[in-house]
Amino acid sequence: MSTKDWIEKDYYAALGVQKSASADEIKKSYRKLARESHPDHNPGDPNAEERFKAVSEAYAVLGDDAKRREYDEMRSLFGSGAFRRNARGAGGPGGQPFDVSDLFGGAAGGGRFGGGGGAGFQDLFSSIFSGGGAGGPSRPRGPARGRDVETEVALDFGDAVRGVTLPLTLRAPGVCDTCAGSGAKPGTQPVTCQVCHGVGTTTRNQGSFSFSEPCRNCQGVGTVVEEKCPECQGTGGVTKTRTLNVRFPAGVADGQRIRLAGRGEPGERGGPAGDLFVQVKVRPDELFGRTGDDLTLTVPITFPEAVLGTDLRVPTLDGTVTLRVPPGTPGGRVLRARGKGVVRRDGRAGDLLVTLDVVVPAKVSDEARAALEAFAEQTPPAAREHLDARVRRFD
Repeated sequence: MSTKDWIEKDYYAALGVQKSASADEIKKSYRKLARESHPDHNPGDPNAEERFKAVSEAYAVLGDDAKRREYDEMRSLFGSGAFRRNARGAGGPGGQPFDVSDLFGGAAGGGRFGGGGGAGFQDLFSSIFSGGGAGGPSRPRGPARGRDVETEVALDFGDAVRGVTLPLTLRAPGVCDTCAGSGAKPGTQPVTCQVCHGVGTTTRNQGSFSFSEPCRNCQGVGTVVEEKCPECQGTGGVTKTRTLNVRFPAGVADGQRIRLAGRGEPGERGGPAGDLFVQVKVRPDELFGRTGDDLTLTVPITFPEAVLGTDLRVPTLDGTVTLRVPPGTPGGRVLRARGKGVVRRDGRAGDLLVTLDVVVPAKVSDEARAALEAFAEQTPPAAREHLDARVRRFD
């Protein structure tokens, strides 16, 4: 996408959110709209494909905090009239405003698989006020970088703790196998643009300013495809199904994002690919919970075990461990099995925290009742003096 896109397109409206929306609200809206308009769910519907592209383009900017700030600043600047000539400026009397098309020459700067980074706020000013004329310094723009792609994977609790490698199947834009991403018909190659001579930009004068803009002949790439690939029609990318083996490291947490560099959408005509971000969702375990690097487990014990003490055999994720319950243990006490939690990146492991839950039976036999009454006669009452004093106030 080009800087002109940033100014003219309302990405907030594309995602159906307010400008003040939080990052979570933007992500939630994007996922909903992307699912509804995905080409797989709307076969043969070109409007759905266009909506999916528009939603993906909007999220590529608003889903990145830095790009979102630049986008907001740029739209605020142009909306406030900061680029209007004053009465004594280069435009002469009348304060005639600049036309956005004058700045950018109407170039879109990206094709079907065009870049996901945008031109950026600083790039805008460097291109406008660089002072570069025909003889000024310039650098090749090159093919645009591909957009980043985000997907979601659900992992079992044990796999998230231990780490696992899983195949991930994606249906998304990928490099065209016929032309290897060049966009050119097999047996041919893109040629250097005769207008910009491979630089990707041209310079023209307007009043007191010299403006550098993307070359209209090659759309800012620097090369021209004379004979287009019949498979991708010159874009260098096609939608296809691909399978990646993704390694999820030990201890990956729920909500964590795994970045796979260069595994996103391919760039236009051989440009660098974007990144793939895999959002991890961890399924809850029927026994274990997790707090940071520690695993948690609740184990019921009987009243006699709490009073007399016992050796308690409890499960871990990779075996069992025996913990000593000392005599007189109250309910709610936490026992610690060191090193039986989540393995950290430095090789050290968290602990297994076992919470003891003293179970009180709802019914007891006559023999058990008699034994408990005898026990109660031999047991001093609990210290409740601090409560008794308050109770007597209401007697």
